[in-house]
Amino acid sequence: MIPNGGITLSFDTHVKSRLAVALTSRKLLRARRIFHEGKRQVMRQPHVVHYFHDAVDPYCHLTAQILQRFQNRYRIAVRPYLISGPPTDAVPDPVAHHRNALDDSRRLARKLGLAGHSSTKPDPDAVSRAEQALAAKLEDGDFLSSVADISRELWAGGDMSKWKGADPLSAKANGDHQLSSFGHYMGGTFYYGGEWYWGVDRLHYLEDRLQSAELGADLPPLIPVPDLRDIHAEGQAIEFFFSYRSPYSYLAFDRVRNLAKRSGADLVLRPVLPMLMRGLPVPKAKSSYILLDCAREARRLDVPFGRICDPLGAGVERGYALLDHAEAPGRMAEYCSAFLRGVWSQGLDASTDKGLAQIVGQAGLDWNIARQELTKQNWRTRVAQNQDRLQEIGLWGVPSFRVSGQSIWGQDRLWAIEDTLVS
Repeated sequence: MIPNGGITLSFDTHVKSRLAVALTSRKLLRARRIFHEGKRQVMRQPHVVHYFHDAVDPYCHLTAQILQRFQNRYRIAVRPYLISGPPTDAVPDPVAHHRNALDDSRRLARKLGLAGHSSTKPDPDAVSRAEQALAAKLEDGDFLSSVADISRELWAGGDMSKWKGADPLSAKANGDHQLSSFGHYMGGTFYYGGEWYWGVDRLHYLEDRLQSAELGADLPPLIPVPDLRDIHAEGQAIEFFFSYRSPYSYLAFDRVRNLAKRSGADLVLRPVLPMLMRGLPVPKAKSSYILLDCAREARRLDVPFGRICDPLGAGVERGYALLDHAEAPGRMAEYCSAFLRGVWSQGLDASTDKGLAQIVGQAGLDWNIARQELTKQNWRTRVAQNQDRLQEIGLWGVPSFRVSGQSIWGQDRLWAIEDTLVS
């Protein structure tokens, strides 16, 4: 057994925690970038940013509008691909996923000053024609200059017959293969030098990297991170769905608490089981992307992250068993915050008494009393009801929010919560 910050970790847990620290460290990030740049120079290749486009993905409709401007800013080559769409195991509820994507991308378009889209999925015949047109533009080398117009016509229900077409099957097969070989699963994504940047939301990270490599002028980002504001929302409520095993929930938790506190809104905490414990698949590529994306978001937000002890299974169950105990003295928010901080930044093992005791102590609760609650099972009813509520509002993943009758998903959508509260 190895001592670690006042608790005792098993050798296996200690190794995994140390590995997570290494995987999410700035040092490894720099080493990866040096490796990829060295490889590029040895092979005498240009700076290539790979972009993957799914014609029916509303987020791709947004990226289509900035591709040409993005390429013009930097001494790079944007290499586009046409893809078929995400595999089924990456999107557990395709209908709910697409419905949320439509609502969220429309909200994001308004925020960023981009063109929106219709409220429904485009007609299948129109999608087929759009894919044919995009395949032809790939062959002609005119994809970047044409994709915005094609996407606008598609999502506006316009006439797609004016575009010259080509068979998209081979183009999509090639794009799907390249996407998978690079290690991702979704459209609207950029890949450069071993790192992924998903949609317009993460483009600023790629621009920072290109500018730091002196591949472009020192310009403000094409798509800035939306600012938060001071708002007043007394009497309104924020339902907050989260999971102890979700690193995005950890990044969101204290920030949502602060938002509620400064706005005067009521915060309703709704913990749910992790997706794996609800029988929903999480493919390896998705898990890998989430870990590295959370690491860079945590660095930007100045939130401690990386000393991880995965609470899946016993850790989550024991943590949820103490929800009522923490709620009784009005310290549920402090307890949930301490749990998330403990497993995602302090390497505390919630499946052990010593690890959970430290979490409980950080929340200002008495472990000697709390430990007597661990065998109780009434938390399962609370969590099951929250999961039913999550499905009722049309979502399945976390962190998610319900505000003024609107469903919002993502730790990077706090600006949307504010906009909804004051609309």
